Amino acid sequence: MDKLKTKLGVVVVMPAYNAAKTLEKTYDAIPPNTVDDIILVDDGSRDDTVSIAKSLNLSVFKHKQNYGYGANQKTCYKEALNTNNNIIVMLHPDYQYDPSLLPEIIKPIVKKEVSVVLGSRILDSNPVKQGMPWWKYISNRFLTGLENWVFGIKLSEYHTGYRAYSREVLETVNFKMNSDQFVFDQEIMAQIVASGFKIAEVPIPTKYFPEASSASLIQSTIYGLSILKVLWRYWLHKRGIKKYPQFDSLRERYQEVN
Repeated sequence: MDKLKTKLGVVVVMPAYNAAKTLEKTYDAIPPNTVDDIILVDDGSRDDTVSIAKSLNLSVFKHKQNYGYGANQKTCYKEALNTNNNIIVMLHPDYQYDPSLLPEIIKPIVKKEVSVVLGSRILDSNPVKQGMPWWKYISNRFLTGLENWVFGIKLSEYHTGYRAYSREVLETVNFKMNSDQFVFDQEIMAQIVASGFKIAEVPIPTKYFPEASSASLIQSTIYGLSILKVLWRYWLHKRGIKKYPQFDSLRERYQEVN
């Protein structure tokens, strides 16, 4: 595995589900000398995802059944923290996000400017022209605006599947308390904001094609309603109206116990 030559301490985690058609292409596009480990967690795929991952010498962890996207990420991050790496990058193996931009994704963390980097489909590009359905774009804009207002920060989008975290982030936020479903992504963002970590964005082009994973209209509707619930809970928590342990950092809880 010629990609595993850097001493930066970078592990890529791939939450996979039926990614056999795009996994090798995704792997091949990762620039050499940029990562130290690659972990793939298979969430009960019905295709050859696992066998292809093993042929690429990836570290493979397989769920016995399909538990959900959030559950997949929980295993990804748990196993990533079991390595000695300091930067954890989530990269979907469906080739929708450009793996060649991985050095740009990790750069702000390597330079210790921020603790979290999001690959944004909105910065410097029009995702609708790249193939994003118009209804997804509109909902993305609405939910992002609402999240910016509730969180008190300004990001171009929160709904990307291309992210990098410092090790400290995943050791601080209680991601194990989050949902096993798609809303996990927004719950961990609320935890990151609540813990005061700095966030940067890097523009990334995206690809939309039949093999790329995409939520249906029903799934997207459920996802959107779930985000509203997360924002409501976060708003109550930050104002001290009702406390939710999910948004407390593990460091604070440890200090309270001791």
